Formats: sequence, C-alpha cells, structure tokens
Amino acid sequence: MIYPTDVCLVGASGLVGHELLLLLAHLDQVRSVRAVTRSPLGRIPPKAENIILDFAKMEEHLDIFKAPIFICCLGSTIKKAGSQEAFKKVDLEYVLHFARLAEKAKAQKFLVISAMGADANSKVFYNQIKGEMEKGLRGLQIPQVEIFRPSLILGERKEKRTGEDLAKRFAPLMNKLLVGPLKKYRPIEASDIAKAMAIAVLNFHPGHFIYESDEIQRIADGTYHQQ
Repeated sequence: MIYPTDVCLVGASGLVGHELLLLLAHLDQVRSVRAVTRSPLGRIPPKAENIILDFAKMEEHLDIFKAPIFICCLGSTIKKAGSQEAFKKVDLEYVLHFARLAEKAKAQKFLVISAMGADANSKVFYNQIKGEMEKGLRGLQIPQVEIFRPSLILGERKEKRTGEDLAKRFAPLMNKLLVGPLKKYRPIEASDIAKAMAIAVLNFHPGHFIYESDEIQRIADGTYHQQ
C-alpha cells in the first residue's frame, strides 16, 4: 500500500461513518475521501468530496469508485428500514454491491461494519443478514478484508433509540460486570469504532480478519496486537 492514498466511503451520514469521515480527512496518509451518500451531507471537511447517488444504481457508476481503500459503514435496523426486506436491501444487498465495486476497482483493502453475533445460520433475522453479508465477502478477490463486529453502539444519533439511551446511562455499571470473555458484550462508542477503522486504514496486512467488539476497543485504545 502506497501512502498518501485515496478512500471511497459509503455510509458517511451514519453515526460511525460521520466520525470516520472526520478522522480520515485529517490523516496525512489519506489524500482524498469520496463520501458516497443518498442525500447531501451538508458541510464536509477538507479533502472530502460528497457524491450523491442512488445506492441501487451503484454498479452503474464504476468510474466513481476508484480507490485503493473502500470502507462500508452502511447499517440500519428493521424498525428504521420499515421492514425485513428493506433492512436486507441496505445491510446485505447494498453492502455486497459496494464490495463488488471494490473488487472491480482492484482495491487493496475493504473495511466493513457488521455486528456482534453475525451468523448466516442464526435464527435471529438481524444476525442472519449480517452473517450472509460476511459470507458474501469471502469469495471476493480483495487482498485485505477487515470486518468489525461492534456490540451496542453508543453516540449522539438524530433519531432517538430508547435501548441505547438506557445502555449509555448504565454503561459504567455494565462495564464493571462484563469482564473476561464477556467484554465483547460491552457497549462501545461510535467514536472508538471509527478510530479503530482509521487505524486499520493505515495498516496493510493481507488476509481476512474479523474483530469482535472488545478487540475493536483495544485497537482504538492502542493495546491490540495483530495475530
């Protein structure tokens, strides 16, 4: 990987994606960031370009998607999407569309946010879709694929989520109780996920990697060592 480099980011309007966009725009190792969104982001940082595009038509615009690094921060909930089918379209179909564009563009690395408990064989629909997405990435010819599986994500969202508000309030207590193997169940701040992904942008080590939530936290804290 040669730095400074260019990054193509989808999902920059989301909680983690927005934090990551701000971080990337201030890294000397990043020359430019193409932030692809369905609606305008508004004010964007230096080195960033906001490209407005219908995600269903991403594969019709291969010329836009040219970068050594692709990052996908797309993610919704069944409640927000409106139905299981709409959720599947965003969290599975659009993510894999974007990954195939990365492959066609001969990207060197692909980073994506999944979820704790992702399993294509899960009886829980949300986890099943995340697992199918991860499974779809395995066959792609991209030298480095890194999957981030956060637990409950904390941060200031535009929409109110009661569960997350409660988790944020009780996070200090939960962190004391969730120790050892249970650490991966601790809620994690969106800013820490973004920091871990920004660190991953700077490190090129070919292969397919999955990071559970506690590992993401350790990457952000600077205490994680790649196996």
